[in-house]
Amino acid sequence: MTEVKHRWESLCRANPAYYDGRLYHVLGVHRNGHGGATLHVIDCAYRFFAVQDDHFDTGVRALGVKGVTSSPDGMILMGRRAQHVAAYRGMWEFAPAGSAEPGRDPAQLIQHELVEETGLQAAREPVPVALLFDPVIRTWELVYRIEAAHNLPSPRTNEYQQLQWHSRDDLPQGLSPIALQITELLKSL
Repeated sequence: MTEVKHRWESLCRANPAYYDGRLYHVLGVHRNGHGGATLHVIDCAYRFFAVQDDHFDTGVRALGVKGVTSSPDGMILMGRRAQHVAAYRGMWEFAPAGSAEPGRDPAQLIQHELVEETGLQAAREPVPVALLFDPVIRTWELVYRIEAAHNLPSPRTNEYQQLQWHSRDDLPQGLSPIALQITELLKSL
């Protein structure tokens, strides 16, 4: 606990925007062999996830949400991560993204992230399409297909330094490792 406290205080000094909210820690994932999965999760403080690195592993595996957002004309929304974020600085990912929170439906959360991070509205309910593990930042990611109602993003946060629409066959260079995994899903979406 002393090391966690020391590391957390150091992170907060370096970036005062850090907030010790709640997240889901994934204890286990059991796939049913028919495309479904059961997740076993518990409520956990964010700091226990945030302080981890390659030399200090608390064992916390957070549950995240990722959206593969398509425009009315079939383009895919990509976001280039800002330089101040905790992971994948300056890398491209499918937008939006966030952390699942206790007490909130992940599908509602990804819709909230869509509005907050991109200014877009969903044309219909997001559809869950995959559960992937990101070994670099140690998260499980629920991936949703989202159809945007329009294609004029206007972000309300500084999560991304850039948002761009791309064709499925012409994604930007410098994709995050989890985005590379998601590109394999594009063939079936």
